[in-house]
Parts: sequence; C-alpha cells; structure tokens
Amino acid sequence: MHPTVVERELEMRLILSPEHAVPVPALLGYHSDDPYAVHVIFHINSFQPVHWTFARDLLVEGVFRPCGDGDVRVWPSKAAGRGVVLMALSSPDGDALLEAPTAQVSAWLERSLRAVPPGTEGGRLGIDDGLAELLAR
Repeated sequence: MHPTVVERELEMRLILSPEHAVPVPALLGYHSDDPYAVHVIFHINSFQPVHWTFARDLLVEGVFRPCGDGDVRVWPSKAAGRGVVLMALSSPDGDALLEAPTAQVSAWLERSLRAVPPGTEGGRLGIDDGLAELLAR
C-alpha cells in the first residue's frame, strides 16, 4: 500500500509585534505512513527551511478552540475580519507566533482526514501485522 501524501502550500504570517508581521511561505504536509503527525515547513530567510512536526489532533482542535501546551499551542482568531489560526511554537532556538488563514488550513485538514479518518490511524502503522507475525512464531 503506497502512502498517501496531502500537501498544501500557503502563505503564513510571522507576527513580530502587534503592528508588524512578515509573510512566510509554508508547506503543510500529511503522510499516511506517519498518521498521527502533521509537518509544517517554513521558508524563512535562511538557507535551511524550518521543520516542525506535531500532532494532527492539535491542529484539528486548534481551528475551533485553544489547545496545546508546551512547545506547540494553537488557537482560532480573527485578523482583518477573516478567520485565522494562530500557532505559537517554542524551541531552544527561540519562539515564533505564526498566523495562517483558517479556510486554507481547514480545507487541507479535511483532505488529510479523508485520507486517514480519525480513529483509523493505528491501522496505518502496521503494528497489528508485526504483532501477529511475532505471535505466530
């Protein structure tokens, strides 16, 4: 079974202060062979893109209500009269607050949820097959 890949390029905004933000090209990625995770690649003015991986459930919930603690927090908001999803990312290298259009994030999430519906992720990992093989020995 070939893994399903669901990707979407979009422009996020890196919030530097309440008055100032800069556009950041980003790629949202979901891979059915890593079914619990979403991958976000940010192309900030650097040679190396910045990669973040976190739970898909966090983003699904964060579109509707604040969630997460620790390194990744996600919550809905409004900016210039339109829905946005805010992501606060913390790492030893620093913190970032990013804003993404809710409509684009939601459409991409819906595609990922059609590819691997919630509750079926475990079946994608092949753990049951591996366990059955071990027990058969």
